[in-house]
Amino acid sequence: MGIANSILTGVTKELQRHPGTRAVKVGVRIGELAGLDPDTLRFAFEALTLDTPFAGLALDVEYVAPRSRCRECRHEFDIRNYELLCPACGSQNTERISGDELEFSYLEIEESESAETGRTEPQLAESKRTESRAAESQARELEVETK
Repeated sequence: MGIANSILTGVTKELQRHPGTRAVKVGVRIGELAGLDPDTLRFAFEALTLDTPFAGLALDVEYVAPRSRCRECRHEFDIRNYELLCPACGSQNTERISGDELEFSYLEIEESESAETGRTEPQLAESKRTESRAAESQARELEVETK
């Protein structure tokens, strides 16, 4: 529940930066090695948004495969079956560069219902998917909470 709550806190903070909007979808990137069960996250997210202003907010989860980089030849590769040898040069001197992420990816927003027209007007495409510094900040907060 804590991580789902942190996601909603991040959404709330981002919406404060865009008055007159409502959240439609929030995207998160989760590394396969993050130790987070996606079904549990979705269940907690739905439970926390039920009967709230966030009811109906979609959660989009992107899974990130673990990747490594060879320190010898700088080749980057996907880690499969926990094989850490560099497929390019065979070196064991590799470092993991992804796979344990837990971060915001984007927030889709739209303008709230207008009192005059009674309908919603989607914002311009550039502002519909907000990949902001605030989201990056929230990603760091999520990482701290999971440790």
